[in-house]
Amino acid sequence: MILVHHLNNSRSQRVLWLLEELGQPYEIVRYARDPKTMLAPAALKRIHPLGKSPVIQDGALLLAETGAIVEYLVARYGPQLAPERESANYWRYVYWLHYAEGSAMPPLLLKLVLTKLGPLGWPALGFVARQLKLHLDYLEGALAASPWFAGPDFTAADIMMSFPLEVAVGRGGLNASRKRLWAFLRTIHKRPAYRRALERGGAYAYAK
Repeated sequence: MILVHHLNNSRSQRVLWLLEELGQPYEIVRYARDPKTMLAPAALKRIHPLGKSPVIQDGALLLAETGAIVEYLVARYGPQLAPERESANYWRYVYWLHYAEGSAMPPLLLKLVLTKLGPLGWPALGFVARQLKLHLDYLEGALAASPWFAGPDFTAADIMMSFPLEVAVGRGGLNASRKRLWAFLRTIHKRPAYRRALERGGAYAYAK
């Protein structure tokens, strides 16, 4: 049985969603953020030295990092959620799988940190706002050719891309004016597996 060390309102919601899409049995070990600091509890450091979530345990394997977890789960349990390696869309899939954390999340994190700094962070907020607009414009264009990021079919890359887009609604200026991205979010939020993951995962502020 796969164990998911799951932190509320976090990236680990994507892992629950993926497992629901795969129909793969799993159990959740729950952790709650500190209500004042919004940081993960120290108990997570007993699982992984960085004290971050998600972390999964599958037999003897202990694995952190959402992208690595998604790649592992797809390779072992759900190759149907990735294009065939020989297909024209395979490397497009790999690109979006890694873009989600490597490129999309950093400006969103910067926006959060700089906002919390108050006046000290204000001088850099203009730069971050321009970066967020650049990425959202790019992402809106990326969905012009197909409704999913890696081509005509839903893949695990769409699951990876969900979190930065959900965060961007509250923090990055994403709204209904970007019709393709907005439609993407509305579509994934209606998926039965997404809804089941919400029911099992608990509080998740980004599913709006």
